[in-house]
Amino acid sequence: MENCRNRSCWFVGVLQSFNGSGELLESVPELFRQARKCAVNNERFSFVCLRKFLKSLIRKQPRDLLLVIGTGVSAAVAPGIPALCSWRSCIEAVLGAAEQLEVLHPGDVAEFRKKVMKERDLLVVAHDLIRKMSPRTGDTKPNFFQDCLMEVFDNLEQHIQNPVVLQSILRLMERGTMVLTTNYDNLLEIFGQQQGKPMESLDLKDKDKVLQWARGHIKYGVLHIHGLYTDPCGMVLDPSGYKDVTQDPEVMEVLQNLYRTKSFLFLGCGETLRDQIFQALFLYTVKNKVDLEHYMLVLKENEDHFFKLQADMLLHGIKVVSYGDCFQQFPEYVQDLTAQICKEKSPGNVASSTPQSGACTGHFALPEHCS
Repeated sequence: MENCRNRSCWFVGVLQSFNGSGELLESVPELFRQARKCAVNNERFSFVCLRKFLKSLIRKQPRDLLLVIGTGVSAAVAPGIPALCSWRSCIEAVLGAAEQLEVLHPGDVAEFRKKVMKERDLLVVAHDLIRKMSPRTGDTKPNFFQDCLMEVFDNLEQHIQNPVVLQSILRLMERGTMVLTTNYDNLLEIFGQQQGKPMESLDLKDKDKVLQWARGHIKYGVLHIHGLYTDPCGMVLDPSGYKDVTQDPEVMEVLQNLYRTKSFLFLGCGETLRDQIFQALFLYTVKNKVDLEHYMLVLKENEDHFFKLQADMLLHGIKVVSYGDCFQQFPEYVQDLTAQICKEKSPGNVASSTPQSGACTGHFALPEHCS
């Protein structure tokens, strides 16, 4: 996981804080000194973070949102499992498991490792790998890919270290937000069940369930468009495996209607828009995408790349928003964004007189990776 490049990067925007005497602190070094002093003396240290959110987003009704969960969410929740961090990490972990389980020829393992290093489009590598580990007939079941994923994702519930993002997602789901994911893991469902929620994992193979979910009848349903690692029948990477779905007018109309009528909010998604299955379900078939209003939270490492991405994504009706310049800011941003969305909908909710609308408040705790 990437470390913060400087101590002030944990916060977004201009930081202003009051120490115990009410003195306004505008200097970031002084802010940290006072925070450390308060921590030592076991005193409260309050701050105001002038983080601005797009009003077009925070004024959405939760029921009008559909969350698209990518690997970034899993990486934030369970950083101890490298396979959850990215497609590259997942493929490397699967190759390691295949080598240990002896389900892939050593020559093939070496060849795929070279592809992981060289190939820019890792989804193509993933497609090739699942085909290699499947029957020569092209059928994806039975396959060794699932066995490798089960090895990689063993005992997921024991690896949940930072559930902040999952708590935020559940909070939105309680208010009607729908969720789909490109991930193979079921961290959200595991955590939700621990909180007493009737979570249900769905995949595209079950037409009736998909229709119920798309029509809003499964409140705590999570649609896994690639399938779930625990279910070999639903595990597919290649769009051809979903011919029954993509050639079913009723299913496709319901799914595409979601893209036309909901605001998709992409969380932790890096490769999703290049994902062949996501493209087949939504991007290629929905017309007039520029008239839509979707959102994507991204890491802003490079300004030129970020603003180019913003311009490119507007062509798909997607507004790209930065959650900060280091990954550690992602969970807090999602938490604050969720609070804003839910606060905007709470009748009689009066904002604090200190922060502006769209700002966040809280108590200071210095993250270990910034110390």
